[in-house]
Amino acid sequence: MAETSERVAVVTGAGGGLGRTFAAALAADGWSVACLGRTKATLDETVGGLAGVDKHLAVVCDVADEASVAVAFSAVTGHYGRLDLLVNNAGIPGPTGELADIDAAEWRATMDTNLTGTFLCTQAAFQWMRGHGGGRIINNGSIAGHRPRAGAAAYAASKAAVASLTVSTSLDGRPHGITATELDIGNARTALLGSFTGSEPMFDAADAARLLLAVANLPAEVSVDQVTVTAAGMPYLGRG
Repeated sequence: MAETSERVAVVTGAGGGLGRTFAAALAADGWSVACLGRTKATLDETVGGLAGVDKHLAVVCDVADEASVAVAFSAVTGHYGRLDLLVNNAGIPGPTGELADIDAAEWRATMDTNLTGTFLCTQAAFQWMRGHGGGRIINNGSIAGHRPRAGAAAYAASKAAVASLTVSTSLDGRPHGITATELDIGNARTALLGSFTGSEPMFDAADAARLLLAVANLPAEVSVDQVTVTAAGMPYLGRG
């Protein structure tokens, strides 16, 4: 396919939750969106609800699998001829409970999706962007990476590593016009959130998507290194 004139975004974990909300915001703003996830049925639901449905893609991909990621990104760049934005959103909550009781297999599964998946997708996007004038990468981090909750060691550790990976991506991307942003979200209302928050305040996930869109639409010469958005009144500041 000839290169499209419209900006192209890849959103991982797009089958539901924040990923679906992010994809909808980008599509409504005129982006072509490649929705990546493990389940075709939920990806099709996402794409079917996007503005300009015919210009978007549903791409089955396990972000923790190197070969799957390579095939997915090849399909996206082969179809559109460009890639302007990667939103690393795919993630799982991981095991909860005291650290001494965490199952090692569940720990590894959390790291595989949240950290290795972010790395593999970043690497694939970086390789393309490096040879095509740059681009932007936004990682869905978490305030848990900086202020962990008790009983959520695997998730918090994975997100702390993503924060560090974001900085490394920014540094390595400087010569190539590639910027990276850590978007830390506190208590946007999604299915994942219910694992942690109990009765804490929450906010509409669409407002988190508005912030992501604002970063995505910045000129290439502007970088946002890290930004935090939370529900008003949630116990974040001073949490430990």
